[in-house]
Amino acid sequence: MSSSLSIRQALISVFDKSNLLHFSKSLSHLGIKLLSTEGTALILTNAGLTVNKISDYTNFPEIMNGQVKTLHHKICAGILSRKNLDESIIHKYGIQPIDMVIVNFYPFHLILQNKQHDSEKILEYIDIGGPNMVRAAAKNYKNTVIIVDNNDYDNILNEINTLHGSISLNTRLNLAAKAFKYIKQYDTMISDYFQHQLKLQPNKPHHTIQKRIQPFNHSQLPEHIQCVNLTFKKKQTMRYGENPHQYSVLYTETNAPTENGSVATSQQLQGKTLSYNNIIDMDTALECVKMFDQPTCVIVKHSNPCGVATADNIFTAYNKAYQADPTSAFGGIIAFNYPINNKKLAQSIINQNFVEAIIAPYVHQDCLNILSQKKNIRVLQSGMWNKNTLKSISNIDFKRIPEGLLIQEHDTHTIDHTKSFQVVTNKQPTIQETQDALFCWKIVKFVKSNAIVCGKDQQTTGIGTGQTNRILAVKIATSLRLQNTVHISGSSMASDAFFPFPDSIKEAASMGISCIIQPGGSIQDPEIIKIANQHKISMIFTKIRHFRH
Repeated sequence: MSSSLSIRQALISVFDKSNLLHFSKSLSHLGIKLLSTEGTALILTNAGLTVNKISDYTNFPEIMNGQVKTLHHKICAGILSRKNLDESIIHKYGIQPIDMVIVNFYPFHLILQNKQHDSEKILEYIDIGGPNMVRAAAKNYKNTVIIVDNNDYDNILNEINTLHGSISLNTRLNLAAKAFKYIKQYDTMISDYFQHQLKLQPNKPHHTIQKRIQPFNHSQLPEHIQCVNLTFKKKQTMRYGENPHQYSVLYTETNAPTENGSVATSQQLQGKTLSYNNIIDMDTALECVKMFDQPTCVIVKHSNPCGVATADNIFTAYNKAYQADPTSAFGGIIAFNYPINNKKLAQSIINQNFVEAIIAPYVHQDCLNILSQKKNIRVLQSGMWNKNTLKSISNIDFKRIPEGLLIQEHDTHTIDHTKSFQVVTNKQPTIQETQDALFCWKIVKFVKSNAIVCGKDQQTTGIGTGQTNRILAVKIATSLRLQNTVHISGSSMASDAFFPFPDSIKEAASMGISCIIQPGGSIQDPEIIKIANQHKISMIFTKIRHFRH
């Protein structure tokens, strides 16, 4: 079959007639026959075009106030007909092939906004024939062109003229994908309306179906969810939500590959059922550890990193991460960016303290045998990720609020070399200070704002999380010296946002911080740089902020 489709007849049935007259005239001048519903046919005929009405073609009138006008076998079969396959059937029943379908639906969302319409009037605006034709044409895109957006008219005409009356297969596929998306959005609006109507109904306990429905249970959560043009399928029921009285379910993107370097697609090898909080913490830990190329361990507690370290091997990285803050590591989540293949590492993990979960690209069987001594520890295998495509994966982040949805891009920005930042102080950072500053900068975007991360020799020496003022975050980050587990003097410090006042710089200087990396951009920057110079602290501006709420 040729990849280009010659257009001989177009069916037009649109509510929104914007730009339709120009488009129809152009099609007609190209020798393409027009087939249309009566309302549209009247407009086109009055403009001097020759149009065959659907009711004349099917020999069946539009009935029930126009609710039934395209639901006819001649229309459906004409749209679904396949070249070199259905000619005998088409010929036998006098069906004309329809090569192009131009359809848009009743504006259901606009009807809902009109508070004067009652429920019966609203139901009249649920399009039946339109979605039927769009679905048929999109399914049969190899033999039919489907157009649901009048903004595509000019591009379609340009291609028809360029290809001498034809449309390419690639264009037909793109239009089909757009059409199915259009149907999905339309059906979602209608579904949401019906769900809203259900909420308005008074409880009627005498109805059998309502007797069977408890206030809430896991089975009421749907198997599939559509959101922001993404479809998710139910993977597993969580042990519970943020708290034991809350239900929770994990969904994964439809057709997502298994063990593809994410928590959602990972395989649980052992341990108790995961909870909602486990997933959140593991996601923070795994996404943070992905920032590093060298063997790295990230320990997370309550969705904040509490110990991070990079070393020559994964065993040393774990010990340094644990030593960074042993108290907070109790009951934490441990993530690795290298396989767990060291039996000494596995034994060290179960000997040192209580662990909620461990996640790594792979877990060797002999290590898993050791970890299984603690049967409740959740061990997950994520599979290895492709470092070259991290920025393109899961690029949409959204958060539900009552009656609304917040959408943003994921914060995928990274700084890997000195060309990406500006040193603003008299003192230039040493090579070690620069490496430690970049180490801290990778971590700080995974810490809840206001966030401060201190580190030395590729090990965190202090983390201040989620404070309402930055000076307090600095004080918390530098307080780990009291545990005598790490020495903060000589550390580099990262701040997720600019310092509004010089007080944080003075506090950092009193703790022996030698280098600070921050976005810059405060009106106090000149004074802050001055204080840094006075205390011989090197300061780097990134001009990028990493708030995490």
